[in-house]
Amino acid sequence: MSTLRQQMMEDMQLHGYAAKTQEAYVGAVRSLAKYYKRSPGDITQEEVRAYFLWLVKERGVARSTLTIHLSGIKFLFEVTLKREWIIFNLVRPQKRKKLPVVLSVEETKHLLSLVRMPKARMALTVIYACGLRLNEGLHLRLQDIDSPRMLIWIRNGKGGKDRYVPLPERLLLMLRAYWTLHKPTSYFFFQKNKNTAISDTSLQHTFKATLRESGIRKAASIHTLRHSYATHLLERGVDLRVIQELLGHKSPQTTAIYTHLTDKSFQTLNETLNNLLADL
Repeated sequence: MSTLRQQMMEDMQLHGYAAKTQEAYVGAVRSLAKYYKRSPGDITQEEVRAYFLWLVKERGVARSTLTIHLSGIKFLFEVTLKREWIIFNLVRPQKRKKLPVVLSVEETKHLLSLVRMPKARMALTVIYACGLRLNEGLHLRLQDIDSPRMLIWIRNGKGGKDRYVPLPERLLLMLRAYWTLHKPTSYFFFQKNKNTAISDTSLQHTFKATLRESGIRKAASIHTLRHSYATHLLERGVDLRVIQELLGHKSPQTTAIYTHLTDKSFQTLNETLNNLLADL
């Protein structure tokens, strides 16, 4: 490992960045170094500008990819190398408001019923039933289950925040049956040695294979289960502010996107439109 890379990683650790963020930022800097075939410390501001133009015009990268490259490279030059360059104020990834994919309650139940491996089925069920992010679900531990209070403690969520989510009675019964069968000692969803959580890649492959088998023609991912959870709660009258707390969203605007996705809102709109157009 180069001295510069080591220093950058230490700087990110001091800033409290999550391991995945550190990995993404280092990957962005590595791509820049590979493009010019030399150390990033020797690259000029004009070359950085040319690199971002190449990403936008030649590669046509997605906004999320451009954002990661900008954040990672900017961190290296501004924080680690102490270079305040104007180029980082010029790069502005185009914003796009994209609605998330949502499964109906029936589609969700059908999808989960097709998962054959008990460990994967239980992990996906927990993610849906509690509205968890993938990493939060995979790292669920025995001590996180507060059955007397019917709560699950979500540790170190996005932004390093802890939160509680409700533990449905049906889910508690399923977790107890799962424990009886697999006897986890630390992580509920463990690898062979029981001291390591299963990989997100493994569960994602299982989800994609099950989605193909289900016949559901939606571009769903595991994160779709979280979107579906929020939408299903909103359709059943749960207050948006409560859903924001359950999801661990920092801003209510993030949660408000689900108001555009509910069947109830579409039903009301359709009824209104039908009344308006009845006499045409």
